[in-house]
This record gives sequence, C-alpha cells and structure tokens, in this order.
Amino acid sequence: MRMQHQFTVPAPVDVAWSTLLDLERVAPCMPGATLKEVDGNDFTGSVKVKLGPVSLLYKGSGTFTETNSAAHRVVIDASGKDSRGNGTAAATVTAELSPLGQGTTVAVDTDLKVTGKPAQFGRGMIHDVAEKLITQFSDCLEERLVEPAAAEEVEERSVTERTGPVPGPVVGESGPEVHGTSEPQPVTPAGEVPEQPGESEAATRATTADSAGGATRTESAPSSEEAIDLLGTAGGPVLKRLAPTVVGLAALVAVAVLLRRRRRTR
Repeated sequence: MRMQHQFTVPAPVDVAWSTLLDLERVAPCMPGATLKEVDGNDFTGSVKVKLGPVSLLYKGSGTFTETNSAAHRVVIDASGKDSRGNGTAAATVTAELSPLGQGTTVAVDTDLKVTGKPAQFGRGMIHDVAEKLITQFSDCLEERLVEPAAAEEVEERSVTERTGPVPGPVVGESGPEVHGTSEPQPVTPAGEVPEQPGESEAATRATTADSAGGATRTESAPSSEEAIDLLGTAGGPVLKRLAPTVVGLAALVAVAVLLRRRRRTR
C-alpha cells in the first residue's frame, strides 16, 4: 500500500536535513523503535508492536539507497519479520525536505507491505495509525531541534548573570585615565571571605552545567522500549469503522426481542 504524509519542523532546511540523517538522534522519536547498529548507509534495529493481547517484535535492517543533499531527498529500504513468525513488514520510505519560511516541510512517501496479523487492519486503518505515529514523531523531532538553541540561550544568560557586565576603563577623579601594570583589586565587604582565583570560573561552569542539564531533563521523548499499541493508537478510526456493524447488530437484537415478546403474548 502507498501512503503520503507531511509535517513541518521549526528549523532551516539544512539543519533539519542533517538531523534526519542522524539515526542515533531521531530513532528514539519513533514509537516502538530501537536502533541496534549503524554501519555507513546500513542499520539494524527492532520495532515492538502491541495488537490487543498479542505482542509482536519485528527485527530487521535498512539501507539508505539514496541520499541527495542538493535536493534534500533521501530513500530508505527497510524490512523485518516478527521473531515468532507472526508476519513480515517491508517498506520503501522517500522523504523530501523543502524550506517553508523559517522552517522546513518534510514530505514522506511510504510504500508498505505487511503480512500476518497487522495486515487484518486494512489500508484505511493502517493509514490512520501511520498518520498518528508520524505526528508523534514530528512532535518529538521538533523538541530535539529546539532544545540546542534553548540550552545555548540558558547558558549565555547564566554566564551574564554570574559575571555581570564587562567593566569600563578606570578614570582618576582629577586626572586622565590611569594605566597600571596590575589589575585593580576588588573591594571586599566586611565579613566576606575574598574569592580565590579560579573559584568564580568554576562556579560559573557549574551553574551553566546545572542550567543546561535542567533544560535537557525537561525534554519529553517517547521511550524506544515502549511498544506501538495499534488498537490504542487507532482509537477513533477503529470505532468509526465498527460503528455501522455495532448499529446493525443492535437492530437485529432489538428485532429478535420484539418477535419473542409477540410470541409470548399469543
């Protein structure tokens, strides 16, 4: 089956391009996926899928068959099979990036072949599930693209607050600018211990590291160990497709109940 999806990330096309090619950075953003190894254009990994009470583990490999930096176009061939023999999956994914204002639009074309239990969903439902997974992926990718800029801003602000503004030249009260071979010593208020050389710089680095570390810890990315819950992800689409069947069954039950009542009254 052929599927098309599109999403936008808040980064220039060159930045988005280099990020998407960094598998170790973007793999945790894909629900259920775990990257095992990267060797040049080849990679191996696994995807966990939960289908009601049944858990599937697809192990497979992939290859970057085309990487066009000038056109910002990449083609990936990937395939895998369930470890218990419950099905196989193969996909050719083509992604093209194009600038959109200060951001980037990513158009994804997927040619997917699925066998086994997941194939029972049908094309329409698989497309809806893929749409939600792409949305989760793009949201996580957006956070990862924004995070470095936010961490850099926090670091610069922390250093400025700690060290203060750069002092200007020293000017005498009634004379020209005073030039000395030694730097003027700061006045230490009574009761305070003079700060030793290097302490201020070390404290600045510690404060900066704490600030940057805090920004990193606030990042919320899906765990690669969590399986994709197909039924939970489908949600509304499943109910929408089952609704006519449920209504039909309810009508049949109602007719059967009425017929029984009529027979009893006779």
